[in-house]
Amino acid sequence: MAEESEEHDDTKKGKEVASSQGEDDSGDDEMEATDSEAEEDEEEDEDDEPKLKYARLTSSLGPVYRNGDATSAFMVAGDKMFIGTHNGNIHVVSLPSFQSIRFYHAHSASISSISISPFPPPLLSAVPDAVHRVVSQAATPRKPSSTASEASTNSPRTPRTAQVVPNIPSNAIYIATASIDGNVCVQSLVDVKDVQLRNFARPVQAVALSPDYRNDRTYVSGGLAGNLVVTVGGKAGTSSTSTTTGTAAATASGWLGTIGLGSNAGKDTVLHSGEGTISTIKWSLSGKYVAWVTEHGVKIMRSHLHLESIDAEAAWKRIGHIDRPDDDGWEEMASVWKARVEWIDEKTLETDEDDKVREASSSSPATAKLRQQATKSSKRIEKLLIGWGGTIWIVNVHPGGTGVGKHVGERSVGKPEIIKILRMDCIVSGLSLYTPTLLLVLAYVTPENEEEEEEVPLTPKGHKSKASVASTSSEPRGGIRKRQNALSPELRLIDLNSSQEVDTDTLEVSRFERLTATDYHLGILPAIRTGPMVQTSRGTLDTLTGMGSGMWNATINATSLLSSGASVRSNGSKSSGTKVQSVASSPQATAGDRKSAAYPDLATPGMKIFIHSPYDCVLARKRDLSDHLGWLLEHKRNQEAWELIDEHPEVISLSPEKLAEIGPGTSDRSSDDFFDDASSNGDTASRLINSSVEKEKRRVGELWIQQLVAEGDWTTAGKVCGRVLGTSQQWKQWVYTFVAADKFDEITPFIPTTQLKPPLESTIYEVVLGHYIAYDRPRVRELLDQWAPDLFDIRSVTTALENQLNYRNVRQDSVEDGEPGRDWRIIVEGMAKLYLADGKPIQALKCHIQLQDGDTAMSLIKEYHLVGAVADDIPGLILLRVTKEQKRSAPIEELREATSEAITLLVSEAHHGLVRPESVVEQLEAKDMALYLFFYLSALWRGDGIADQNIESRGKLLAESKSLVDELADRAVHLFATYDRGLLMNFLKTSTFYTFEKATVECEERDYIPELVYLYSKTGQTKRALYLIIDRLADVSQAISFAKEQNDTDLWEDLLNYSMDKPRFIRGLLEEVGTAINPITLVRRIPEGLEIEGLRDGLSRMIKEYEIQHSISYGVAKVLRGEVALAQNTLRSGQRKGVKFDVINKPKDHIDVAVSDVPTNIESVPASETAKKFSEHTHKLPEAGHCVGCHEPFSDHETETLVGFACGHVFHLSHLLSYKSNERPATPPDVELDENGEFSATHSIGAKVTHARLLRDKIRDGCPVCTSAST
Repeated sequence: MAEESEEHDDTKKGKEVASSQGEDDSGDDEMEATDSEAEEDEEEDEDDEPKLKYARLTSSLGPVYRNGDATSAFMVAGDKMFIGTHNGNIHVVSLPSFQSIRFYHAHSASISSISISPFPPPLLSAVPDAVHRVVSQAATPRKPSSTASEASTNSPRTPRTAQVVPNIPSNAIYIATASIDGNVCVQSLVDVKDVQLRNFARPVQAVALSPDYRNDRTYVSGGLAGNLVVTVGGKAGTSSTSTTTGTAAATASGWLGTIGLGSNAGKDTVLHSGEGTISTIKWSLSGKYVAWVTEHGVKIMRSHLHLESIDAEAAWKRIGHIDRPDDDGWEEMASVWKARVEWIDEKTLETDEDDKVREASSSSPATAKLRQQATKSSKRIEKLLIGWGGTIWIVNVHPGGTGVGKHVGERSVGKPEIIKILRMDCIVSGLSLYTPTLLLVLAYVTPENEEEEEEVPLTPKGHKSKASVASTSSEPRGGIRKRQNALSPELRLIDLNSSQEVDTDTLEVSRFERLTATDYHLGILPAIRTGPMVQTSRGTLDTLTGMGSGMWNATINATSLLSSGASVRSNGSKSSGTKVQSVASSPQATAGDRKSAAYPDLATPGMKIFIHSPYDCVLARKRDLSDHLGWLLEHKRNQEAWELIDEHPEVISLSPEKLAEIGPGTSDRSSDDFFDDASSNGDTASRLINSSVEKEKRRVGELWIQQLVAEGDWTTAGKVCGRVLGTSQQWKQWVYTFVAADKFDEITPFIPTTQLKPPLESTIYEVVLGHYIAYDRPRVRELLDQWAPDLFDIRSVTTALENQLNYRNVRQDSVEDGEPGRDWRIIVEGMAKLYLADGKPIQALKCHIQLQDGDTAMSLIKEYHLVGAVADDIPGLILLRVTKEQKRSAPIEELREATSEAITLLVSEAHHGLVRPESVVEQLEAKDMALYLFFYLSALWRGDGIADQNIESRGKLLAESKSLVDELADRAVHLFATYDRGLLMNFLKTSTFYTFEKATVECEERDYIPELVYLYSKTGQTKRALYLIIDRLADVSQAISFAKEQNDTDLWEDLLNYSMDKPRFIRGLLEEVGTAINPITLVRRIPEGLEIEGLRDGLSRMIKEYEIQHSISYGVAKVLRGEVALAQNTLRSGQRKGVKFDVINKPKDHIDVAVSDVPTNIESVPASETAKKFSEHTHKLPEAGHCVGCHEPFSDHETETLVGFACGHVFHLSHLLSYKSNERPATPPDVELDENGEFSATHSIGAKVTHARLLRDKIRDGCPVCTSAST
């Protein structure tokens, strides 16, 4: 129980301490009330789950208590436990294996304090088995070495056998111990020769090594002498006396040391004195600060470490002081109560799911201030917890620096600030932070004093003011008289926000009746954030493989998986409860012989809390999910237990105890194949664990169901069955349990709707369905929708439904709950569903037609192609979605929509030839269903049943669909004329299979003028059609359009004659006739004096239209002329261009030879005639570079003029002139000698002109070859 005081404010919050003294003459009623309240409180306590789990470690520390020894000092750090005893022995034990690393005798009396450097020590890294083997081989017995001087070899502090400790980083630590024999011993864990023993002549109560002791050889100590002494230096392997004792030897040693003649025995400096016994000294985690406690209060000073050069003078200067409380009893007990001081590293604290809730619900000024400081400060604030007597202080030590505000210019090396004070109703025997918001307190509850009633509840009861050495030590004091038996210690968790106790556990320790608050110690091992401290060189899979037939034990035994290689080779490990033999008891033991089995609770992650007494060691840790599960099952909170397993299956797989309790699951593989390879081993182990998890879920789930059934809560029990039951056997058992209790409604919604493996008996489903078929038919519909037909026997259920129609009063006109035919519809629907599941779609279709369930019926017809099954009842198929009310009063569009799917289906089947249109028409006419026949024919004409295809295929199918209607053309004309006039016109214009006379009669009966006009025009009665337009429609535009379409002069004449006395028609003709008739003729025909409204506008429009027409014609002509001119220019340009031809250079001896077959003399024709005809009719295609006339190639020495045409044909001039003619030019060219003396063709001017004229006349028509080809 805690009371809060903020900043020395004595205002108390939270729970109040109840008075422990009652009157002797209280009545029985009061005692009964007290008993009942105690029972209620006890029940409430039982309902609250504890936060911590406890395990006794005493059996694992057997060597510590050998020869009746008892412990007096305790520390745990890193992976080691340090224990000091009343006999002056030091035990260093490894964790979690509890193997003795080092044992030595350091003092002749009780050890009062232990300190190590560095703190916390380095963590153990993973060391391969090969390293351990090397170390074990090197571990040989050595000659004992003295812990003091060489002369004192018989000292009790000298170990008989030196133990070899591997020199690894986690073992590189120094251990300092203080004793009431007045000595301080500093020993290296690795090197037995690196030891110092210093005598201070008075009992030393506390010692604290510098965090950097390896380098600075500094420690601080204090005790009953009241001096706080800092010792620096000292030679290893020596025993010396402190210079503060005042003896002659110490003075001489100090004097000689100052002049350089003495040995290096170290230097002692008194930092503080005169305030009584110093009970506790603690160096901060950073090494910057040292806190110690005297009889007058708590002091904090700056150490010599991590000082800046500017602050060098601040070393060992006090920066803060906290006075002890002024309450009654403190004067006498200040020297008796041992103060507990802890520096806290908040990064290593445990996490608790309720932290955020507590912070949100209640936030004290202290915690708010703490969070604000932590947010603002970039430097680290060190947290200090102090527990002394019944008071707890929480102190923040702020780092130093230059002052601000009113302290500008001042420089400090640190500033402590009290942020919270708690008043307890007990003596604090140990404290720490469990989470950032939970304070952990080891409480020594003072016994009640029946003789004296004290007013201040904070003062411990039963403590007398005897400040003697014996009273402050921890030695067994069995012979002390006149002292009340002590109570069991308590471990409390206190919420710092509300100062309320969150959890309190009473610890049962050995001989607690004779122990005092000083005898208890609290050690905290923070959660390790790295990997496991002890690792094996073999993987988990290899471990599993090596276990052989003990596979299951490996999967459930955490020690097997966390053990070293030696443990694996031993094929198993002993139980954690087995007594561990100490290495110290066997001096010849080596590292290879150590036990490697980790204590199960120590192997789990999270913070470890050690509660130590002279005869016991108890481990506390945060309860994990497995512990939570066990607590839930123990308190029969089965629902929460099942939900925990469901949400966190690892609660089973990671709990060796649970797996061992459940037992192995069954594997599908044989034992011979079990260890084929590593992969298969891992998979099998995973399957075994998973099956065990499911097995436990089912077991807990059944406990939950049994609990609910016992309470009579069948509804909840049914819901739980749906969640927790997983096997067919379980379902069978519980369904029949519910059925026997007539609780069908409670279990039915949760029966599995899918098939289990192995399958659940179909009888279960049939029993449930049979019950509801008889008593609750609407429920039958729901169950048949939920349950797959393969879960039960379809025929059995179908028979039960048929019997309801045959032998029960279930009719179509029966009324149930005000709804006619409800049960009948349910039964028929169920039969249809089961028929379909049983492979009888035709029976199912008949049921749906009875129900007029168009959607399902149509889907069945399409899916199973059942049109043939209803081909004899086309009216029934069409009317599937049409109700009786719709038949009487629904509009046509609504009926069209209701029958569209059936009509479309019939149209589609008509295309496939399955249901011919004649059959549909016959059945519909027999039922006098003209409207539905119209729906069918119109859909057939539009091709509604044609599926989406490409344009070409769809057009072809649409033509085929219309051809089907053409066979019923006259009937279609009648129905279209009756129900859809627009479709009628389309049909009349498209189809040619109807009878014009019948169509004309239909249109005349209904006075359909546009349709009659069309029909008259088709039959040649254009005048009649025109007069219908003029007389009946009076539509001049339509009349003009009709006349334009017919393009008949007589029809125009009739139109003009009719219109001349009608001004409206004349105006229409002027505006719309355009160029169809001569406008002058129209104007002249207008009677004189006839008043025509809008005549000017009509004439203007007509003239404008003619102007437009003239403009368009003129423009077209102009464009045409331009294009012709362009073409002519192109032609002329081409004709003027030179003609390219090749000239072949032939050798002088080249002769062109052509071979032709001369035809044989046939029919007695003379040979000469045959040859002549052959020569005359022989034609050769012109070749490039050859004359067309002679077919000879051109050469470089041509003397005759060459003439070429744009078409590419080239002639010798003579050959051109004689082409198809033997005439030659009248003036052939003269051949004369040129200036070079060569012959050349020359002409005179007159000859040239004459030659050109003759030549032009001959080739006026162009190339003779092309000209003859065109003709």
